[in-house]
Amino acid sequence: MSPAGRPRVLAPAEMRKVRRDPRFRAAVEARCPDPSWRTGGLCLQQDPELFFPHAAQDPQPAVEICQRCPVLGPCLATALETGDCDGVWGGTTVDERRTMRGAWLAGTPDTPR
Repeated sequence: MSPAGRPRVLAPAEMRKVRRDPRFRAAVEARCPDPSWRTGGLCLQQDPELFFPHAAQDPQPAVEICQRCPVLGPCLATALETGDCDGVWGGTTVDERRTMRGAWLAGTPDTPR
């Protein structure tokens, strides 16, 4: 596992899988979000602790809220751009974002970086 904030080097099959992930696609579409996206998050209606589970806690309840959230794309784009966000962002866990960040930094076929 990579240290926090460091992207994983992805094998071609992993890169294709990440690029097909609908959460990642939503983040790419919102690559440079207006900071006002934060006011639309469903997380604002929840206990913040839910989105920062301890290692022994299941992040799935937070992920499920994110899946219904209208700002999932900008939220995930912000986390991927920052690279060192703890907790659940854009419907992803820290480990999922670590994997996605490698693809994020590499750009996508339609949005080279």
